[in-house]
Amino acid sequence: MPASTASATDLKALTRHLRADIIRMIEAAGSGHPGGSLSIIDVLVVLYAKFLNHDPKNPAWPDRDRVILSKGHGCPALYAVMAHAGYFPKENLMTLRKFGSPLQGHPDRLRLPGIEVSTGSLGQGLSMATGMALSGKLDKKDYRTYCVLGDGELQEGQCWEAIMSAPKFKLDNLIAIVDQNNGQIDGPVNEVMDIEPLKDKFESFQWETQAIDGHDLGQIEAALTRARQGKGKPQAILAKTIKGKGVSFMEHNIGWHGVAPKKEEADRAVGEIHNGESH
Repeated sequence: MPASTASATDLKALTRHLRADIIRMIEAAGSGHPGGSLSIIDVLVVLYAKFLNHDPKNPAWPDRDRVILSKGHGCPALYAVMAHAGYFPKENLMTLRKFGSPLQGHPDRLRLPGIEVSTGSLGQGLSMATGMALSGKLDKKDYRTYCVLGDGELQEGQCWEAIMSAPKFKLDNLIAIVDQNNGQIDGPVNEVMDIEPLKDKFESFQWETQAIDGHDLGQIEAALTRARQGKGKPQAILAKTIKGKGVSFMEHNIGWHGVAPKKEEADRAVGEIHNGESH
């Protein structure tokens, strides 16, 4: 599928629309992770709308770009973007976490075409992405592999094994995007186990690294453009985000890491999103 020519205004409207979808599907499920889904949705919208080389009608197309949502609990955002792209009917979003649904609480590649790998156990996605990117190099394929990680996830040692190995193989077809919302289930990342200075750490491991505002659609697009042009090194984009972005009572509130809104809360959240009160 060729890259979209959607305007910045169109993409901004789409992010609001999909934020509302996230709230409604988690409300309907009665469980889920709104905070980290709302923090990463802007990045996923720009990635899928402007950059990803894929075909929702042929999700196993060999030359497709690969996307791994290593922070699997943020899958409501991924599902919302995939439904919009045409992987499955939008009505299916309301089956999130329901028995028999392909939209499980963490991405399941056996149930949902378009999911590259099942994730949810944090810290493993970048290793799998590294393997896919290396496979692409060995097979002389042009596809890229994108891996979306949480910042709390980078406390896992396996992440750093992948960060160390990717430069050895000069995997410039690997783009890691870190959702830096500084929140994890136990509290702020910098209090639980600080990972800073993250940009210095990636660069010391020989990654080409950019730090951006993860809610600024222009910065996201510019960073992805630059990352795709990088040569000889794996690419990292550190996206500073706000957990719960777009809903005033969820923003910066760790309590909304993994709690579903009740109907009154969901109604208020969707109202704020559509009115752009907190975005």
